Amino acid sequence: MCRALKVLVVAEDDASLRTLRAAAVSAEWELTPGATTVEDAVAIVDAERPHVIVAFGAFDALTALLRERFPGMRIVADRELSGASVVVTGPQEVRDAVKSAPPSRGPVIGRRG
Repeated sequence: MCRALKVLVVAEDDASLRTLRAAAVSAEWELTPGATTVEDAVAIVDAERPHVIVAFGAFDALTALLRERFPGMRIVADRELSGASVVVTGPQEVRDAVKSAPPSRGPVIGRRG
């Protein structure tokens, strides 16, 4: 089954990533492989072209870079981060924050490099 919306989850460590991915699971979208580093997240964005990023942790450099490269990307964060679209107080709010994203118009396209 191909879902129209792709979501990338980024957390600071493997345990947090597992918890956050479990909170983000939905039949309404596809979860891409998760990441625990900025480098891995950027590689996944380049390969998978997710529409929404859920970033829990100190990922200000990542969210600023993504906002610059993909101005329309929805970025859900657990704190005020440069480029975040919405800030949630915990994993229990992730699904609603992702759902409030505008309808997909296809994969995010942007310049590479």
